[in-house]
Amino acid sequence: MSATSAPFGFRPVFHPSGLDRAIALANGIASGYATGILKNQPVALNSSGVLIIATAGSGFQGSFAGVEYTDASGRRQINNQFLANTAFQAGSCIAYYYSDPLIVYEVQVDGTLSQTAIGDQANMSNATAGSTTTGLSAATLSSSLAGSSAVGDFRILDIAPYADNAWGDAYPIVRVQVSRSQFVATINAI
Repeated sequence: MSATSAPFGFRPVFHPSGLDRAIALANGIASGYATGILKNQPVALNSSGVLIIATAGSGFQGSFAGVEYTDASGRRQINNQFLANTAFQAGSCIAYYYSDPLIVYEVQVDGTLSQTAIGDQANMSNATAGSTTTGLSAATLSSSLAGSSAVGDFRILDIAPYADNAWGDAYPIVRVQVSRSQFVATINAI
């Protein structure tokens, strides 16, 4: 499993309170937005208050969950991805995304990590990668750690408890939390 690179983006797995619900953002994506957004892809809010793909090293919200809108023909569309350049009727778009910084995500690392990475931070990598066929992100977590007293996009909490997933594997799956939230002060690595 973690010896093969098969990323799936930042998949929410739980919240300490038990509620890992997506937020519904009315008019959450600009009509005709030139870049597709895939499920589990890290997203940020821009200065207009709409979702865009997040970039490593910048504040962001969490991960994308899906979208619904009314297309030009009047049909309601519900999808796990937003296709690039999609136009829709004004006021009909609802974008869903996870934004609570306490949500724990699982993500595949783009290289090897050891158990000493727990508590350290790392940036996202391959943030725009994914498949428009499945609608799923292929974003990963960088194996380059932020280091002591530095800030990365995510804090590493633990390894995901799956068979054939171990520290030191080529592409381990780890559990992380957002550490560079747009709405919360950043916290340095330990």
